[in-house]
Amino acid sequence: MRSRWLRVLLPVVVVLIWLAGAAVGGPTFGRLEEVSSNDQASFLPASAESTAAGELQQQFNDSDAIPAVVVAESASTIAPRDLGAYEELGIRLGEVEGLVSPADGAPAVTGPIPAEDGLAVQYIAFVSSDAELADVVTELRAVLADELPDGVTGYVTGPAGFTNDLVEAFGGIDGILLGVALGAVFIILLAVYRSIVLPFLVLLTSVFALATSILLVFGFAQLGWIQLSGQSQGILSILVIGAATDYALLLVARFRESLAENQTTWDAMRVAYRGSFEPILASGATVILGLLCLLFSDLNSNRSLGPIAAIGIVFSLAAALTFLPALLLLFGRSAFWPLRPRYDPGLATAVAPHHGRHAAPTEGGPETGLERLNGLWRRVALQVARRPRTLWIVSLLILVAGALGLTQLQASGVPQSALILAPSNAVDGQEALGRHFDAGSGSPVYVVAPEADQDAALEVVSAQEGISEASLTADPTGAAVVEDGRVLINGTLEYQADSERAEDVVRSLRTTLDDASPDALVGGVTAVAIDTNDTALADLVKIIPIVLAVILVVLIILLRSVLAPVLLVASVALSNATALGVSALVFNNVFGFEGADASVPLFAFVFLVALGVDYNIFLMTRVREESLRIGTRPGILRGLGVTGGVITSAGVVLAATFAALGVIPILFLAQIAFVVAFGVLLDTVLVRSLLIPALAYDIGPRIWWPSKAAGVPSPR
Repeated sequence: MRSRWLRVLLPVVVVLIWLAGAAVGGPTFGRLEEVSSNDQASFLPASAESTAAGELQQQFNDSDAIPAVVVAESASTIAPRDLGAYEELGIRLGEVEGLVSPADGAPAVTGPIPAEDGLAVQYIAFVSSDAELADVVTELRAVLADELPDGVTGYVTGPAGFTNDLVEAFGGIDGILLGVALGAVFIILLAVYRSIVLPFLVLLTSVFALATSILLVFGFAQLGWIQLSGQSQGILSILVIGAATDYALLLVARFRESLAENQTTWDAMRVAYRGSFEPILASGATVILGLLCLLFSDLNSNRSLGPIAAIGIVFSLAAALTFLPALLLLFGRSAFWPLRPRYDPGLATAVAPHHGRHAAPTEGGPETGLERLNGLWRRVALQVARRPRTLWIVSLLILVAGALGLTQLQASGVPQSALILAPSNAVDGQEALGRHFDAGSGSPVYVVAPEADQDAALEVVSAQEGISEASLTADPTGAAVVEDGRVLINGTLEYQADSERAEDVVRSLRTTLDDASPDALVGGVTAVAIDTNDTALADLVKIIPIVLAVILVVLIILLRSVLAPVLLVASVALSNATALGVSALVFNNVFGFEGADASVPLFAFVFLVALGVDYNIFLMTRVREESLRIGTRPGILRGLGVTGGVITSAGVVLAATFAALGVIPILFLAQIAFVVAFGVLLDTVLVRSLLIPALAYDIGPRIWWPSKAAGVPSPR
């Protein structure tokens, strides 16, 4: 009687604990924007030249206001007599609450500045860092809409305009993204289980994991231990939902299998838990360790994503291994209604191991390891047994062919104007600015140089091709402002500040200044973009070997083998290269993207390698389990046959959740969505279903070398 009560009370207590955590964590999700930043400059390490230049440049300003470039573009020439109306517009713009003077005696709005072609005027407004940026930008755009005459279009662009539109684009992270992801997962689960109850239990597991993980992420961000951004917030949501659902699918599959072999729900869960605990834990640990390798990154956005995503995976593991089993124990066979698994005493008998010489497997033959299995995955396993070498060679050639597309990957960064895929007033304004003014207006190049070198540095900046004008920051008397023995030079770029040509100008300027003023530092929007891309590429070269080494060690420990882990890691690395190669072709020729964010290859690698190994862990741990009973080759076929459905379902779910990132109109998220979704499907359908089983079957018992499992007799 006591045991019966305990079996009821324990699951109830576990569910109540998770319910309490989710009740507190759920509302916290809406507060993440309080501790989130999308400022690209804050992602750079302190050692970056643009970071150091930015810190010194602040000494020359009385405020840390954010400039907004206001452009009024006319369809016809603006007559000189009409400039008076634009001066009144400048006064009206200056009345917007939240604007601030950048220096003593300077107006909050500078302008109007007429274009040489007479078709536009420009203003520079300075938004206080203490003001609500969205409110100020919205009000500036409202003034333009009300005050400008017919035939004149107004834009608010520059750093303030772009930041506002970027934040708006991330606005769907909390609601739309989760809704699309959960809806896609729910539909897939309905199709997989043909059950009404079970999809809700699995989704509750992922939602509760996300809600509770938010508590820790919010606390760490509030303490300043991690740096949260819109992109890391979106990836956290998708990763938790996808990973928790994957782990849940594996446990549910073993539980349903065990219900047919065990009469009581408790005994069925005990067997299922014992069979799925190790692969789920190992898979989660692999992803966590792979993500934590991002701590070696120099780019703050990369380094912060590591612990943020790792926290999410920890809670995904915890929910799948505690909350979901508790729910399944409470619901029992009713969780699978209307297709409740029935207890079959005949299935409780273990399959005896087979010995003897190998003969080509035939359908229904006991030596195949596919007894009592039917359907698609039985047929796939039989094909693996009949033509293993042909299958793995063809699969390998397909992957290599796709990987050749890597030569087309343009992952050296994209202009800021290309980051926002939705209609953007700031993007349109930047284009209008480039049509009538120096495109770099409002986003100048800053050079901080020693006072002793000011003449030489100013001469170099003024002579630099691509800079239309340069000047020293001066006080009201016209004398150069000196702070801590340094002067500040402002250079106006002829090109859009985030363009490739502007980056070439800044790189050339840095090289030239090394001779004229070795201690001079170059900063500004363009310099930040350069340093961000360069740091991201350096991170890629540094972190890839670390991730591969960590995952290899985990697999060696898990599989008690060296050869199998080496092959598994090599396969997912090649699969990652293929996913990136195919994605590059799609980005360039289908979507027409201007390039790829510099962080895309690194994030894609970490996610695809860590998550790709997950499915191979699910497969190979079951293969090893079966190999110890019936021999390696039959064990490979049986492992493939019994895990094929659940792993494919898990892959489809994870691909669907990552694809949901595409609903957020941000280039980086759209590219990550495609690369990871395609890569996961590629890994699930080709690598795990054909390449690895066929290669392992061809190698035979030696796949477990140097483990004793290599010596288990296998029918030949």
